[in-house]
Parts: sequence; C-alpha cells; structure tokens
Amino acid sequence: MGKLIALKLLKYLIIAFYLFFFSACSTSLKGDKTEVFRYNEHTNISSLDPAFAKNQSNIWVVNQLFSGLVQLDDSLKVQPDIAKHWKISVDGEKYTFYLRNDVFFHKHKLFGKDSTRRVKASDFVFSFNRLQDEKVVAPGSWVLKNVSSYTAENDTTFVITLKESFPPFLGLLTMKYCSVVPQEAVDFYEADFRSNPIGTGPFQFKLWVENTKLVLRKNTLYYEKDINGAPLPYLEAVAITFLPDKQSEFMQFVQGNIDFISGLDASYKDELLLNDGTLNPKYESQFNMYKNSYLNTEYLGFYLKEIKGTAPVHELLRKAINYGFDREKMMLYMRNGIGIAAKHGIVPVGLSSSRNVKGFTYDIEKAKKLVLAYQQLTGNNYPKVTISTNSQYVDLCEFIQREVQKIGIEMHVEVVPASTLKQAKATGKLSVFRGSWIADYPDAENYLSLFYSKNFAPEGPNYFHYKNDLFDLWYEKSFTLTNDLKRNELYQKMDSLLMSSAPIVPLYYDEVLRFTQENVVDLGINPINLLILKRVKKK
Repeated sequence: MGKLIALKLLKYLIIAFYLFFFSACSTSLKGDKTEVFRYNEHTNISSLDPAFAKNQSNIWVVNQLFSGLVQLDDSLKVQPDIAKHWKISVDGEKYTFYLRNDVFFHKHKLFGKDSTRRVKASDFVFSFNRLQDEKVVAPGSWVLKNVSSYTAENDTTFVITLKESFPPFLGLLTMKYCSVVPQEAVDFYEADFRSNPIGTGPFQFKLWVENTKLVLRKNTLYYEKDINGAPLPYLEAVAITFLPDKQSEFMQFVQGNIDFISGLDASYKDELLLNDGTLNPKYESQFNMYKNSYLNTEYLGFYLKEIKGTAPVHELLRKAINYGFDREKMMLYMRNGIGIAAKHGIVPVGLSSSRNVKGFTYDIEKAKKLVLAYQQLTGNNYPKVTISTNSQYVDLCEFIQREVQKIGIEMHVEVVPASTLKQAKATGKLSVFRGSWIADYPDAENYLSLFYSKNFAPEGPNYFHYKNDLFDLWYEKSFTLTNDLKRNELYQKMDSLLMSSAPIVPLYYDEVLRFTQENVVDLGINPINLLILKRVKKK
C-alpha cells in the first residue's frame, strides 16, 4: 500500500512539474510578444539529425529544421523545395536538379563573419555521402540503395543516376533523410550534431533540454514566401514538451496549454468523440477537428511456411476469417468510426491504385461454407487459430475472435510485448500476427514490396514468406513503367492477385486525426501525417 501511495504521489509531482513548465515556457515566450506554436511529444525525440529521422517524433521536428531537394504537399504531390525544377531522362535513370540560389544555412559562428552561407550542389554530395557512411550507421541509408552515382556539375546543378529505373524515386527524395546539412557543422559537432542541428528549414534550433523541453525560433533567412510574397514562416517560435502520459497531454490541451494533439488514445477517445466519430458537441466552440485518410494499413498476417512441423493456416480458413467478421461494425464500436473498413487489398484508400481492387466483405454464409469445405478436405472438424498481438490491439483481435467463433473457428488471442512481437514476426515464429504498414513514401510499391519473394524477412519486410512467380514478374515490371496510369493498373492487378489467396486479413485503413485550439489556422492535414508549421498562424 505504501508503494502504491508513493507511485501516485510521484505521478502527481511529475504532472505538477509539467504544468509549471507549460506555464513558464508560455509566459517567457509571450513576454517577447511572439506567436508560439506549442505541442507535446509523448514518445520523446532521440535526435535532431535528419540522418536519424526514422520515426514520427523525430521527423516532425526535423521537418521544421531541415529541407531537401523536393517536398510533398498535402495532396502527396512532389513539389519543388531547394530544387526549383528538375528533369528526368527518357529511360528514367537520370535526374537533374536545378537548385535555387537564395537558400542559406541557419546563422552560426561556424560560417565566419557572414554567419551563414549559400547552399550549393556540393552540399548535397556531402549529405548523401554522409547518409551512406558506414561509420554514421544512418537508418535511412536504404533510400539511396538504387543510386549509382551523384555529382555536383556546378553550384546549382545536382545530378543523380540510378542503377535502374525506379518511378517512385522522387517520392523517396522527399523523406527527411535526404535533407541537406553543412559539412562545417557536421565536422565540428560530429556525433553531437544530433543536438546542435544547423539546416535550412523555416525554424532554427534554440534550446533542447532532453526529456523536458525543445524550443525552435523563426529562421529569418528562410527562402519560401506565400502567394502574396510575404515571407514564411508566420510563427515566431515552436515550443515542444515531453509529457509522457497521453491523458495528461489531453488535459493540457483542454486547458489551452498546448495548441495541437494528433491521434486518438483510448484514455480520452470517448470523451472527445461520439460513437459516430464526430466531435463531442461540448468541445465544438473550443477545438477544431480534422480527419483525412492515412497511408497506414492495419492487418492480420499469416506465415505461409511450416513452424516446427506445424502446417500454416490453410487458404480456406484464411478466406473464411476474411469473410467472417463485420469490419464496419468493428470500426464503429472499437474505433469510434475513425478509420475505413478494409474492403480492398493491402494498398490503403489514400492511394489511387487501391480502387477497383476487390477484397473481402462480411458474408457469414460464405465463411461457413469455406470452413465446411476445410473440414471435408482435412477431416479436422475443430479448426484452431492463434493470433499474436500487443496490448494496444487486443480489443480488435477479441472482436474478431468472437465473430469467427460463429463460423466454427476457435481463435486464441496471445498478447505479447511489442518488441517480442516484432522480433518473432521477423524470424517466422508466429503463425498469425497483428501487423501494420505505414508508407515511407507515397507509392503503392511501398505496400506491394511486402510480398516480393526477394524481400523475405528477416532481410526484408515479407514477413509472410509469400511467393508467387507472377506477382514477382509484375512487381519487377512496374519499375519499367514511367506512365503513372499504366503503373497503377499493374499495381491493382498485383493487389488483386494477393487477395485471391488471402495471405493477410486487411482490417482497416487508418485515418489521420488532428485537433487544434480554435485560434490555430492553416495547420493542414495530409495522408502521411507530416507536421508542417511554416504556414500556420494563430489568431
């Protein structure tokens, strides 16, 4: 009992500390009559170095500090950034980028008396070399695996040559891994560049007390302007805190101490939303709510090889499970209507190639017939399946468990730690597992690569060990198609081929959900949930 009281007291002290910090940080910045955008990062930030922008928390802050050759707009169209325009060779292997001549690194004493310098094509050569440097061990080095060479023809012309055509390559270059960094700063700070970032983004680094607070200030040298010619960004500062508890983060939002929260946590889901996914009327005058499709597909995956002499789940049972539960009902009661029932294939609805792909819809009679066919074929009248999941998705798995019991399948739900699930999935130790795939870049190839036979886990993301010669042939052919329409048609055929043997059970296509204070304007929303603050205003 004494330990329990002590733990509760510690929790309240932590919350009290963060309440004090929010107040103190806000007061100090407002004292300068600045416009400050405040948000909380409950998962923490491990590095401000773009070479290590491997998760959302790092990517969000790196996106404010750094920029690259190209960028994505909210419709996932590739737009100019430091490269004002580019051309691609007919064979799709050579990309020539023509750089702006008005982009400067953030001011710093390392640049001498001028405190800055203009970005040159040679800076991209250095940045790409660093990304691939084995001593750096950057998790994003894979984005350049298909690159044969790159060179600076002059200060404003940067040329990249691929080993073979890869139409999604421009989308890859929008990833924050490909940001430009100055050699002077990297050489000076070395490993400490992670906490002393110098980039070209709309905001520049001011202060980082790890696990406590991070402050960015407006970059007065930033090169982009709005349609009226006014310089970006509009905000004067960004203040980030690190309150780890989602419920406490929500309370800070309700009290007006932070401007924005993303996603929906079980701790406040029913407080903020009605069952149909609309905003609770009592908050309508206080908050804005934004919802958009998200490039994330949630699924159950089947391992298609034997595990310790045990045969994989039969195709008839895989299809029966797909038909055997109501995804619409699951989304309504388990997710408050946030997300789209997965009635197509692996590719989410945020990408055009998901259209015309026929997946699985609820059909209990068809599911029962499939189970009966399995029983007659195998003589096994009591089919059993075990799903492995982490605690976050137990409710979804238990919903499916109850539903497929009605069609004659006994399903067990095994709950394991997230790290254990990830390792066991990669090493082929789980017969059925709950998984998800968030796109790294906006092209359906990102999802279809999960089923390419040369990507078998653990070397690649094919956790299912799915192998189909026709699928592999089409996958390789897609790299040769520079016409988007023809490539999307091929993607649809590949996705339909997958669904014909049901190596997965698509559950739902996720949605981005954002809430802001009523006075926040033009935050925007996009299918990769990238936080873009350069156009944000506060009334």
